Amino acid sequence: MTVPPTPSNVVPPDLTTSKSVKTVTGITVRLAGDSGDGMQLLGTQLTNTSALAGNDVATFPDFPAEIRAPRGTRAGVSGFQVQFASEEIFTPGDTLDALVVMNPAAMVTNLADLRKGGILIANVDGFNEKEFKLAKVESNPLEASVIEETYRIFKVSMTKLTRDAVAEFGLGTKVADRCKNFFAMGLVYWLFGRSLDTTLRFIDAKFGKKPDVAAANVAALRAGWAYGETTEAFGESFQVEAATLVPGTYRNMMGNQALAWGLITASKLSGKDLFYGTYPITPASDILHELSKYKNFGVRTFQAEDEIAAVCATIGAAFGGTMAVTASSGPGIALKAEGMGLGMILELPMIVINVQRGGPSTGLPTKTEQSDLLQCMYGRNGEAPLPILAPRSPGDCFDIAVEAWRIATECMCPVMILSDGYIANGSEPWRIPDVASMPKITVNHPEGTDTDEPYMPYARDEYLARPWAIPGTPGLMHRVGGLEKQDGTGNVSYDPANHQHMTDTRAAKVDRIAERIPDQDIFGDPTGDVLVVSWGGTYGSCHTAVKQCREAGRKVSHAHLRYINPMPKNVGELLRSFKTVIVPELNKGQLRLLLRAKFLVDCIGVNKIQGKPFSVSELVAAIESHVADSSSATADPHSSANGKPKAESIAG
Repeated sequence: MTVPPTPSNVVPPDLTTSKSVKTVTGITVRLAGDSGDGMQLLGTQLTNTSALAGNDVATFPDFPAEIRAPRGTRAGVSGFQVQFASEEIFTPGDTLDALVVMNPAAMVTNLADLRKGGILIANVDGFNEKEFKLAKVESNPLEASVIEETYRIFKVSMTKLTRDAVAEFGLGTKVADRCKNFFAMGLVYWLFGRSLDTTLRFIDAKFGKKPDVAAANVAALRAGWAYGETTEAFGESFQVEAATLVPGTYRNMMGNQALAWGLITASKLSGKDLFYGTYPITPASDILHELSKYKNFGVRTFQAEDEIAAVCATIGAAFGGTMAVTASSGPGIALKAEGMGLGMILELPMIVINVQRGGPSTGLPTKTEQSDLLQCMYGRNGEAPLPILAPRSPGDCFDIAVEAWRIATECMCPVMILSDGYIANGSEPWRIPDVASMPKITVNHPEGTDTDEPYMPYARDEYLARPWAIPGTPGLMHRVGGLEKQDGTGNVSYDPANHQHMTDTRAAKVDRIAERIPDQDIFGDPTGDVLVVSWGGTYGSCHTAVKQCREAGRKVSHAHLRYINPMPKNVGELLRSFKTVIVPELNKGQLRLLLRAKFLVDCIGVNKIQGKPFSVSELVAAIESHVADSSSATADPHSSANGKPKAESIAG
């Protein structure tokens, strides 16, 4: 979509209604049902439609961990949450304004997030004795008096109404029932003033070769809309006006997609073809799926037989002079560890992406977590430090990918990108950059020579980077391997002093990156009562929580780290400028441990390991409790004499 300087808030013609329309600043909706009920499709279409309407949007898909989870069970519930608003937003919403459920399991696993007085729309045809048993509920949860008193309930026979709407097309019952997500879509579109046009175009493109199915989905979509318009149950609908965004051309972008596009852009900015060697793993697999579409841009994707083969192929591609990238999640990063150490001691430019998920082992493969930070910092044998960058949002993944390749080529070393499932599967409006104005990434390969002088593959420049010599270049023959090498010549060396020197040099090369990256920015005042320090996918909830606290008059600021190793050189000074430092993380306190060790500043952990992101309200509560404490802090707030230790966690 293209956002003009003054957005138009004209309601599309097909949104006219005889009922009252209430204008609100934002809506948070969650759609939930069985993994085969099409909730992800419904959510994606609602997101795209809202983005094209000019709203700011943020999403949070939630998948079952099992590929074929039993239907009707709580483990098989698939959900999609989207917030669309007329103002800038940073999260997919805290509490829900509306919840659409297809069966009892979806209702009981999601109802706690629906605000009091919120809208609950239920497909009553999915509420029967069989479904109650599968969901492990003793009676119909829709009929509980506390539910009826707390929420605005709309019981809709979606399955029956869908069958009636598509009867003329002669589809079997099973196929007809698959259209009920489009009925639900039409109803949701009517309720929240969304245009049908985007989804009608999608249906034509997706099902055009199956005209009966396409026509049935269109009929179900329109039937859902007509139900909302004609039934007496709904007395009003809601309208969210367009947001005032920075003028430009936008598109809805998911995190893994943005990473893929950023990698392709970096390859073009550096004049290098892109090699992507990987083994499929949730939630990183979509990077492979996206990159495989762009062979015309010089992208080569290689699906290896295992994680070790993937990282070794990537090392070979880097040695051959290609932009080399590999990706995985925590379990795969563990298997790649030796290969990453090899890439580090060879001093080859590579990118290693870790899209974190719940662990350990297989853990919660479709849920989000931030528990791989220490693994990426230290999870290799020997002293093997690597630069680590972490995107803060889906759109930021694009910029992080470009920056990671710039650092990798500048320093001649592997660089890690530490994303997570929340960012990877989430989406937001992304302003398409002017690629022509983006700075080129300079890659210097030494030229060939016909002299008899021996080539020095480990001679270093001002960044302590060695040359990137391409095999086959005349006069640049050299040997590399995993054994320790003599500085300069690259010959195998067991000399103790040389090993100390090489270890120190490789570490210094990473540390010096801090001199060339921006200082850490801060939202709020440079000093105050409380500083919230975050990283990765917690950015949105932390920023929103701090913003709310500041609006309430609290002396709270927010620093979000995108450069994890090395950190910006002013981070220590920032930490010491506040009475209290709070570090929210979806782990047991890994960044907090690093900050304490590096800067000798005490930090308070707000930790959660539930496979779910932080809600804004729980962070506001944590900040508020410590604002009160910091008001009576001693002159040295980080001293051990500063009273009893504060609580380390608000959720476990």
